[in-house]
Amino acid sequence: MRDRTAQHRAPCLPACALGRAYGARPSARRIPWSVSSSKPRGRSHLRTSVVGVASETAHTAFRQTKDPSTPHETPKTKRMDRIPFGVSRLDSIIGGGAPPGSVVLLVGETGAGAREFLFTSATINGLARTDAEQFDLHYGDVDDRAAIPDEIHYISFTHSADELAREIAYTMDEELVGAGIEAVTFEDLSQEYFQLSTIPREWYTRRTQTITDLGEGGDRRDVLEALGEYFNRHAAGNLVLLDSLTDLARAPNEHLDWNDVTLLVKGLQKASRQWNGLVLVLVNGDALTDTELGSLMSAADGTIAFEWETGGSERDRAMFVRNFRGVLPRLEAEDIIRFETEVHEGGFDISNVRKIR
Repeated sequence: MRDRTAQHRAPCLPACALGRAYGARPSARRIPWSVSSSKPRGRSHLRTSVVGVASETAHTAFRQTKDPSTPHETPKTKRMDRIPFGVSRLDSIIGGGAPPGSVVLLVGETGAGAREFLFTSATINGLARTDAEQFDLHYGDVDDRAAIPDEIHYISFTHSADELAREIAYTMDEELVGAGIEAVTFEDLSQEYFQLSTIPREWYTRRTQTITDLGEGGDRRDVLEALGEYFNRHAAGNLVLLDSLTDLARAPNEHLDWNDVTLLVKGLQKASRQWNGLVLVLVNGDALTDTELGSLMSAADGTIAFEWETGGSERDRAMFVRNFRGVLPRLEAEDIIRFETEVHEGGFDISNVRKIR
């Protein structure tokens, strides 16, 4: 297990990248899209930050795919038609996994399986790199059209690597988790997320604030800048799991509205076409209105919904695909409308497939 909580700081990204990313003529002046923290951080700054992250990730990804020296430009990356989700039965039904270059929303009611799906995806894909025997036991053969991603990156705004490892172990077999997450790189953005809140610093950094820290206050990265930098460095050709978009939308003192969040997803979608990897984004469906969910769905390549079904005195988990480029037509051809799901020691799983009668 690799914990990348201490990342080096990259320089501010230019706002003029927006023009370059969309083919417009860039300005001769390079204007930083993040302003000094000593200035008021109003809505104009926040919208510029979101646009800066979205556009620069797209532009950087374009440069990476054009550069033959980039480590992600391998023959395997170019050949793969699918990237496995890590849920064996689902992957087998949809042809091996998700199309490369996809941004997929995992939208769920609390406890209905969306978070467990995310945990399973990280652990099983990691297991393929660390323990072939256990991977074969819990997943089986990888489809001929699919390829396991070279790297798995798990980004959290509120949890450290140790906290996530414990949480995943509560969901899945501890031995399985221990082997699987050895290949997962966890990125903890708690410091950027909580730094403007009233929460005591030692609660999220495990150390008290010093005079030196106060003097460096003007050099802070905001959470959107940190997120964009991490995607720029690690998304190409890899599996990236974002936990969660709902947390980001409610970042302390960032004053993001839902249009900003939707714009960020649109930027990820554009950049993902060049990254040629897979981005899974966790979303708490209970916290969304129908309008907010609709705007997110239109910005992403796919949406998988997780919900509780009540029948008599029992509740069952169910999953269905709301929209998904390159996947939904296959399900429709098989007359599949819904999946019955369960969570056991092997992680998230499909227990039954419902078809149109």
